[in-house]
Amino acid sequence: MVGKITITEGEFAGWETYEVSGATFDSTVGPFYRKPDPDGSMRCAFRAEQKHMNFGGRMHGGCLMTFADIAMFQIAYQEMEGASGVTVQLDSTFIDGAYVGELVEATGEVSKAGKSLIFVRGQIVTGERLLMTFSGVIRKFTPRG
Repeated sequence: MVGKITITEGEFAGWETYEVSGATFDSTVGPFYRKPDPDGSMRCAFRAEQKHMNFGGRMHGGCLMTFADIAMFQIAYQEMEGASGVTVQLDSTFIDGAYVGELVEATGEVSKAGKSLIFVRGQIVTGERLLMTFSGVIRKFTPRG
């Protein structure tokens, strides 16, 4: 079961996150946060922790890809129209790595939304440093009941 909660204090006050019951992959790697920018587009963020790093002391590429996957759904939130979805494609280009303590943010846009497929592209940054670009495709569906 997943529920949205609004953070009321600390660094992410005013942002939303998801409260996930039970041990899930998202709860292991998160929490990740989201909030709309003034133009209505969605911004996602998290603070880099030691658990996100690789042996070289930089953010693990799998962490960046996980964050891109989650951000992709938040960027496409309006087009999802309450439906469920799955990632059918996620392409990434790694450019730089984040370090413990850095704020990592993702933004992007829906490039096309059809009846069942949504095409998204975005970027992940920390400050002025571009960490990764990504593009992907979400397949919308209505869960069986």
